[in-house]
Amino acid sequence: MKKIIFMLALVIANLVVTAQVKTPAPSPKSTVNQMVGLTDVTVEYSRPSSKGRVVFGDLVPFGKLWRTGANQNSMITFSDDVVIKGTTVKKGKYAIFVTPKADIWEVILYTDTDNWGTPENWDANKVALSTMVDPIQLGNNVETFTIAINNLTNDSATLDIAWEKTMVSLKFEVPTQKNAMASITKVLAGPTAGDYFSSAQYFYQSNGDMKKALEYVNKAVGMTKEGQNAPFWYLRLKSLIQAKLGDKKGAIATANLSLAGAEEAKNQDYVKMNNDSIKEWSKK
Repeated sequence: MKKIIFMLALVIANLVVTAQVKTPAPSPKSTVNQMVGLTDVTVEYSRPSSKGRVVFGDLVPFGKLWRTGANQNSMITFSDDVVIKGTTVKKGKYAIFVTPKADIWEVILYTDTDNWGTPENWDANKVALSTMVDPIQLGNNVETFTIAINNLTNDSATLDIAWEKTMVSLKFEVPTQKNAMASITKVLAGPTAGDYFSSAQYFYQSNGDMKKALEYVNKAVGMTKEGQNAPFWYLRLKSLIQAKLGDKKGAIATANLSLAGAEEAKNQDYVKMNNDSIKEWSKK
């Protein structure tokens, strides 16, 4: 009987340890994903509610650095460099901090995003942007803290931070024209050497049209920069295709070129593969 009671006690204790009670978070997490022009913008933050409290000037003191939300840092991520009030902010992830005042807010983007709240030791070298923004008084009350990406155009948007009856709106510009022109130029220029190489590799590995594979790999080799040898892995593929087409003499010549490049690059795997193939193809 004592043994049974002991075993039951162990089971109950284990259940107590492993059980997890689920309750709503006081400040639930939120993620905003927004495409602005051709730039991906993501905001991750926690959303406290005012619950009848006076927010700015009380719950959030004026003149003190604030985490801009609750819990872990509120963060914004840009997939491209953006421009904010003439300052270029490099693509990447940033913590959003603000210092609110009754008449003006300071908005800061900070490169260290691993803080719970504000950084224990502030590092000015980690400030990617610091700018002043005029607060806007709202006609309606915003109960739950909100960060949004609004006022979308092809070239810009605003980062809007709102709570209670106050909002600040920070405009940022994205490089849509630059990205669009780069995409247009790339597409109209036609396939790259890498595109031709991948196509040739597919035909070879799938035992497809070897003549087409040779055509594509020759185009890849021919598109290498003037004055530079073709990459040894391009030449390795070409030699394999030539061998499969029955051109052992041509395959050996190409394999020797690949071997020289592999030796120069000190790539022993390709050195061995080329030597093994040359030996095999040299047999009568």
